[in-house]
Amino acid sequence: MPRLLLGVLIGAALAVCGAVMQGLFRNPLADPGLIGVSAGSSLGAVAIIVVGTTWLAPVTLALGTLALPLAAFFGGLAVTLLLYAIATRQGRTSVATMLLAGIATSTLAMAITGILIFMADDRQLRDLTFWQLGSLAGATWPKIGTVGPVIVLALAAMPFLSRGLNALALGEATAGHLGIPVQRLKYTAIVGVSAAVGASVAVSGGIGFIGIVVPHVLRLAIGPDNRYLLPASALLGASLLLIADAVARTVVAPAELPIGIVTAVAGAPFFLWILLRKRGVVDL
Repeated sequence: MPRLLLGVLIGAALAVCGAVMQGLFRNPLADPGLIGVSAGSSLGAVAIIVVGTTWLAPVTLALGTLALPLAAFFGGLAVTLLLYAIATRQGRTSVATMLLAGIATSTLAMAITGILIFMADDRQLRDLTFWQLGSLAGATWPKIGTVGPVIVLALAAMPFLSRGLNALALGEATAGHLGIPVQRLKYTAIVGVSAAVGASVAVSGGIGFIGIVVPHVLRLAIGPDNRYLLPASALLGASLLLIADAVARTVVAPAELPIGIVTAVAGAPFFLWILLRKRGVVDL
């Protein structure tokens, strides 16, 4: 039951956050990784795994099994706050600046992560590899109690952004003339996405393609109206992640395949098909 519930929460969170990011950046190919949350979370998790028994030993001992998810969550949060500070000037946040800063910050976080991986021993390298590939195998009630409220609150707030995201598709100036508080919309969306994705990555590791493929497919099926797109993304994202988890647990039984491999194997070809279809190379 913890694994099932965690799969529903994470699948819904990744898909809804993908839809929100695509609306915020006005780009159907955007995903939550653009603002550096995943890279920051990975850096926090790798730091705990590699130096958690040496430099950070007191912290690891005090937090116990919660040390890894909390480190990943606060790593993603720290990167997001840094990006928001860089992109905000005179009370206005530039989405374009945040995108460029996110790329730079993600690259820096990955470089530091690479240094820590270089320092790791064989056992730590194995732990890092499986964490970065993603899995729901570590689902427990205490972990759900830690990240569940964060994800649920973020998901509950997202539908209230739908009207603003619809208006933002016409441009920031037009959205402002329509009475949308654009700056507050950006802030709420960024904080919500960071909280939900950071909490998700903290307990499951890296799970790709859910956040970019699910909203994209639904846009083709039901249109771009975020009033319907956001709840539909939650349902489809949760369903797909549960299916991927079932495949991961059975395809090489009694061993378990990392769920990130399953989502990548299924998502990458489908994403390529979408791109080719847009160019008119394939037509179904």
